Amino acid sequence: MNFELSYEDRESVAYVRLERPEKRNALTSGMLERLAEIFAGVSARRDLRAVILSGAGVDFCVGTDIGELESLDEEGARRKAERGQEVCDSVELCGTPVIAAVGGAAAGGGCELALACHLRVAATDARFSLPEARLGVMPAYGGTARLSRAVGSGRALAAMLAGDEIGADEALRLGLVNRVVEPACLIDEAEALARTIVETSAPLAVRACLEAVTRGSRLSFDEGLRLEAELFSRLFSTEDVREGTRAFLEKRRPEFKGK
Repeated sequence: MNFELSYEDRESVAYVRLERPEKRNALTSGMLERLAEIFAGVSARRDLRAVILSGAGVDFCVGTDIGELESLDEEGARRKAERGQEVCDSVELCGTPVIAAVGGAAAGGGCELALACHLRVAATDARFSLPEARLGVMPAYGGTARLSRAVGSGRALAAMLAGDEIGADEALRLGLVNRVVEPACLIDEAEALARTIVETSAPLAVRACLEAVTRGSRLSFDEGLRLEAELFSRLFSTEDVREGTRAFLEKRRPEFKGK
């Protein structure tokens, strides 16, 4: 059991928390492996409708534990990068909405982990950064692609090359985060967003939207459109689409079953 992460689920929402506040939740190899296990489990379950990922203490996560980098050679560095990318992919492709609740620093691999989440709620003190070049390295868990995709290559390169942090207000303007709240309200706001998804949106439609966006971002534009049409058509074999349209016409709240 890895005590540097905690996991629980209740009422269709899973809560994953990095539990290393004395090290500002710096990621160890063991924590990455546990994250991979958790999100493999999330992917296999249909009763979970949302996940909230947070960090204990002041900071969300300051990235890779630097002590683990000292002994790496070129091959070891490649394996570490590939594993970090796999873990972030396991978050992004798990099929369930993952909400990052970000307070304090989300730096390096911590920023990359937050970027792999589908939605982000930030505290007013949140700071996103990819400062690896100051250590002689570079982002390696998908940050070069995901941050560029989220805010544009110019702003992403300013973060990587000059170490320019993205504060909460700028992140909101750029669309990097969905909501900004006071630190004391961070988890409550993430829960409110999760509850909105759980209580108002059809489970299969949510999964289809996630697949269209996460898989579609890795395809050409035309391929993405074909995927969208395929996923849209599949929903018409489900009971939920009938329930949703019927409830709308009858002016009542739908009761989705996820089938």
